[in-house]
Amino acid sequence: MTAFGKALTVTETSIPGLLLVDLPVHGDSRGWFKENWQREKMVAAGLPDFGPVQNNVSFNDAVGTTRGIHAEPWDKWVSVATGKIFGAWVDLREGATFGTVFTAEIDPSRAILVPRGVGNSYQTLEPDTAYAYLVNDHWSPDAEYSFLNLADETAAIAWPIPLADVEISAKDLGHPRLAGVTPIRPRKILVIGASGQLGTALRAELGDAAHVEYTTRETFDLADTDLPSARRWRDYGTIINAGAYTAVDLAETPAGRRDAWAANVTGVAALARIATENGLTLVHVSSDYVFDGAQAEPYTESDPVQPLGVYGQTKAAGDAVVATVPRHYIVRTSWVIGEGKNFVRTMASLAERGIAPRVVGDQIGRLTFTADLASAIAHLLAERPAYGVYNVTGAGEPQSWADVARAVYRLTGHDPSGVSDVTTAEYFAGQAGPVAPRPLNSVLDLGRITAAGWTPREAALSLEAYLAAAV
Repeated sequence: MTAFGKALTVTETSIPGLLLVDLPVHGDSRGWFKENWQREKMVAAGLPDFGPVQNNVSFNDAVGTTRGIHAEPWDKWVSVATGKIFGAWVDLREGATFGTVFTAEIDPSRAILVPRGVGNSYQTLEPDTAYAYLVNDHWSPDAEYSFLNLADETAAIAWPIPLADVEISAKDLGHPRLAGVTPIRPRKILVIGASGQLGTALRAELGDAAHVEYTTRETFDLADTDLPSARRWRDYGTIINAGAYTAVDLAETPAGRRDAWAANVTGVAALARIATENGLTLVHVSSDYVFDGAQAEPYTESDPVQPLGVYGQTKAAGDAVVATVPRHYIVRTSWVIGEGKNFVRTMASLAERGIAPRVVGDQIGRLTFTADLASAIAHLLAERPAYGVYNVTGAGEPQSWADVARAVYRLTGHDPSGVSDVTTAEYFAGQAGPVAPRPLNSVLDLGRITAAGWTPREAALSLEAYLAAAV
């Protein structure tokens, strides 16, 4: 008999992401009623909002009807309408839990969320059994599927009714044993802007795994009107946008303004639409330039944005668009140093040539090295803390650009007293061409990313390691 009056309860199983759920069923002499999927209540109880797009119903009239172990490229919510089934689930995803088995009986008062890549099979225990399943993608011949033989000795599923006594299709009996199964790869990660400073660091952090795709401006055009159909986006789990227009001074020109808005807002809006429509996580890199730098204390993630120039305006607008994506991480950073031409390398070159530079001393912040930024992004994707904005910079005492320059001189064995301070206004006085306004305070509060389990590295230590590697 179906149990009535259960509390809505989510139970984790031995297979990561496979969630067994007790459902409240309300019954009397007339029959029973249940909410098969109620997004608000079930998400609050701990289920993911997996975004179903299709509802299917399966019916078996005979006891013992057994369906094969199929792993599919979508998440599935399985709930019985009448009767009872014995369910067997086998993890067929790449990773340490490949081959893990979980079994349970499912009646109208119990349901299960089956994540992508976990093989599922059902054996009917009562006549006239019907079960429904919600899925968050449509069937496609191009998608990746995997199958396991019902009688695999390694999985050793304890079927209630022996397989020799039940109805099984010949096709299901012909599937490979576990040793011959091709594991389902993780959902893909798309890295946009892979040839830039951060993109290079992300390649070093994420490696060359088959499910990580790196693109450049030549291979992925954000202005392409066919972008929504350019890929089978349901095969992806994450987009990391490591590309941006960052020429802050040129952004003040008519052509630069156009290009900055196109890259930092219009292109980002296209990614946001794709992420929202396909349930993807969008990682977007923001900037201290969204603030005017006028306040004395470090900026938190919730401080209102007040950009001074065009570049900052486009970054703030892009952030606002990304914030509408249900699964998003906006990683706000400052004073980024990576491979290629940058402030640290310029100062090291000046020191080597014996030049005593005049460096801005009234802009205060912390250096952020791309290796650390890539590490923080990887941490967010691995640990999945609450979505939203996270400040990520180097840690330690804030410094001016002139302080950083003196540190470079000292660490490269040169006299730091050769570096003299000037104000921002003095530095740009008489410069030909447009000059974008700079925030004087670029210090970002790091409390939220630290609470999420990622420890920012001291900027001074990162600078020392960076210079040692450069030498």
